[in-house]
Amino acid sequence: MKIPKSHGVARRSSRVKRFARFVLRGGRRRVGAAGCLSSRPALLLFDFDGTVADTFGSGVEILNLLAPEFGYRRLEDSDVSRARDMGTREIMKFLGIPATRLPKISKRGKEELHKRMDQIRPFAGMADIVRALHADGFRLGILTSNSKENVAVFLKRFGLDLFDFVHTSSKLTGKARVIRRILKEHKLKPRQVLLIGDEVRDIEAAQETGIHMAAVTWGYNSRKAIGALNPDHLVETPGELRDLVRSVRPETPTVPRKGWLSRGRKILSRTPKGP
Repeated sequence: MKIPKSHGVARRSSRVKRFARFVLRGGRRRVGAAGCLSSRPALLLFDFDGTVADTFGSGVEILNLLAPEFGYRRLEDSDVSRARDMGTREIMKFLGIPATRLPKISKRGKEELHKRMDQIRPFAGMADIVRALHADGFRLGILTSNSKENVAVFLKRFGLDLFDFVHTSSKLTGKARVIRRILKEHKLKPRQVLLIGDEVRDIEAAQETGIHMAAVTWGYNSRKAIGALNPDHLVETPGELRDLVRSVRPETPTVPRKGWLSRGRKILSRTPKGP
């Protein structure tokens, strides 16, 4: 049977697109979802905006404030609900934000948010949950696209400076690269980390790096948007988050049986026997 030329062209086009996505991920292959937690995480990695801190209202205000300066359209009240169903790239396209302007917009946005940090509060119940998880002995970290300065001001104000570290991602879509750095620096395996975030890009970063993901429904993206990506866990309230991480037991290290190889063959003792 003769295969039409158009079929071959389509296959080549598909391969080119897959390679382009591979390059955009920095030469890293997509790992996939880690699945539900089976043991206690060694690290709880929190997103900041929309997960711990309620910055949504101020974020929309700043977005519209900067619209004339950078030449994109405002996000009207009638479009907010629709925007919450979108990922970062979709919102950029919807508002007409060129990717080349994003770094400058992000920088200005953080500066404007810094002026409003006295207005930002934790989501109801989140401060107590963070304190409880810290008291339980969990190691806590923050991964954010916000600035360390803004995060530090917030944590100090609410007595939440209980996190071991704060890592920032300069790119709105670059969290996967920072996650890999965190794994390397702290000598952790992907299955030992639970990322807690509220956006589509958080889930994508978790699935790209193979760490566990708990997507919360009270943040920037809607429940519909994050549910469509099938995160490992979907969390409706801060209390559910606490119950989730407390429900799994600590990981039991596997110790090989003395005198046996993994293949089941007995190892000859090197200790000389007595007379």
